Amino acid sequence: MTDTQLPRWEVFKQDAPNKPHQAVGSVHAADPEHALLTARNVFARRPQAVSMWVVPEAEIFSVTKEELVKGRRPKAEGEKAINYQPSTISKYLVFRKTTHKRSMTFVDYVGELGALSPQDALEQAQQKFTDAEALAWWIVPASNVAKSDPDAQTVESWFGIAKDKTYKQQSSYGLVGTHVSKLRGLGGEDEA
Repeated sequence: MTDTQLPRWEVFKQDAPNKPHQAVGSVHAADPEHALLTARNVFARRPQAVSMWVVPEAEIFSVTKEELVKGRRPKAEGEKAINYQPSTISKYLVFRKTTHKRSMTFVDYVGELGALSPQDALEQAQQKFTDAEALAWWIVPASNVAKSDPDAQTVESWFGIAKDKTYKQQSSYGLVGTHVSKLRGLGGEDEA
């Protein structure tokens, strides 16, 4: 049986210009443009956003703190080995997870490095980004990241609509019991 799903893309969303891009989930899409549009529809319908990035899941080089302690050589996300030929310095985006305390698993963008390979970028990241303990690292070749256009008009057309949509918590709608008792008082049901 063949797999009929489109490739999986990891989505990174930036809520405000002074906030980092954070991994917020994934989408299945045919190409980078399709992935960006799907990501916008899924992850920026109500919460505010100013930028989105997507990257093919197979291009993410990830490693956990436990894997580093055990000395295992990290593989790409999903345990797929990526055949890298280190020969020239390339740009890599570095993401780091520092907490388990949030309701979602956030991996934050911390910076960009020039390196020979994802493994080299990881080693540099461990030396450079020491302000917080890392529970996981994601290293992504910058050339494989598709980004929403930072132009102000594009930001407004892509994300402006969501700014005015207020999200209501479930508790703001009241209880079913309250509505039923009001109906009974108005003759909605026979009283015994």
